[in-house]
Amino acid sequence: MKITKQCVAALSWTLSDTLGEELDVLEEPVEFLIGGDDLFEVIEDALQGCSAGSTINLQIEPEQGFGEYNEQLVFLEPRAEFPAELEEGMTFDGTALPAGCSPDTPQDALYTVTEIYPEHVVLDGNHPLAGIALRLRLTVRAVREATEEEIGCGTAGTGFFRITPMVNLAPGSDALH
Repeated sequence: MKITKQCVAALSWTLSDTLGEELDVLEEPVEFLIGGDDLFEVIEDALQGCSAGSTINLQIEPEQGFGEYNEQLVFLEPRAEFPAELEEGMTFDGTALPAGCSPDTPQDALYTVTEIYPEHVVLDGNHPLAGIALRLRLTVRAVREATEEEIGCGTAGTGFFRITPMVNLAPGSDALH
């Protein structure tokens, strides 16, 4: 079966920056809905017509992926407002920031703690890969028809590099998928 819109592709990949540094390796295939919300458009376009066993190499520019880095999404917040066990790399949903944080922080962003100082915390609402051109080597492991439920939801259950808040999770996870 060839990849078309409204099918599910099981993919594995190696993601690196333009200098060749590996950022993420997905060895075990993960299923993604083609024509839904799981993958960037540039990836879906490149996969059209591929079948199991196909390998493609892509360069994804920031505007095709996680966007340009926006300095307006970096905030200094009072350290006292955050839990004592706060660690760099922890993430907070914009709707769940402590009450003493600036009201100017957009609630629709996910904030990563990038630095911790005695008096303040640096929160960055940019995606960790914002502003970075990426190289992606994809291998199609399997292709199948999408179920009605997957089409209705717009996903096979896994978004491309979906980052989830770690407010109640163990700190230090560097998983990107």
